[in-house]
Amino acid sequence: MLLFVSFPYFYVRNETLFYVMLESIFTDSELLAEINKLSRIKRFSAEDVVLSPGNEIVFLPIIVQGVLRILKVNDDGGEFFLYHLYPGQTCAMSINCCQTGGKSMIKIVAEEDTEVVQIPVNMVDSWLKYPEWKYFINGTFGFRFNELINVIDLIAFSNMDKQLYNYLEQRAKAKKSRLLNITHKQIADEMHTHREVISRLLRTMEQKGLVKLGRNTILVAEDKKGG
Repeated sequence: MLLFVSFPYFYVRNETLFYVMLESIFTDSELLAEINKLSRIKRFSAEDVVLSPGNEIVFLPIIVQGVLRILKVNDDGGEFFLYHLYPGQTCAMSINCCQTGGKSMIKIVAEEDTEVVQIPVNMVDSWLKYPEWKYFINGTFGFRFNELINVIDLIAFSNMDKQLYNYLEQRAKAKKSRLLNITHKQIADEMHTHREVISRLLRTMEQKGLVKLGRNTILVAEDKKGG
């Protein structure tokens, strides 16, 4: 059984299509009936804030279509990009908050127009009686743990230019486009650094042929590596 799958790119307009989407992940008829009965669809526009630090977790999102961007926010308000969520995926940090009753420690932003299934927080643990749900939740923790280890390695052992190139690559992947409409200030905010640092690094990367800079745009070159 696949935990992380890509759904067809459609908008769910009725229960029949909604049920077909759920069957892309789960096959247990009782679990499917519970999800169909108790969850709901929520749509977010590009750059909508889905969840902010300190918010009470009232639902667990499973992505139907689109992409969500996950950021860690420090006590001083500084942000740092962690990873993206794609169709068929959910957020391990939200799961943890659901199970502990804690408030959100992250910021979730819609990378593009995005549609999610909202699972009621009280059902996250209740549905662990279903093997497929338990497998899905545990698999999410394992997948995200490995991804966060990679993020920590990148921060601890890589130069800022490699961190920046990784950020641009991840944003390009999520946007499905090598051309990013983004400012140096926006990048600096999500990498918890200064705009001047990002601007300097981007100019150096442009000289190396890694990017091409425009007015509030960055074209990330194909088949290149940062540093």
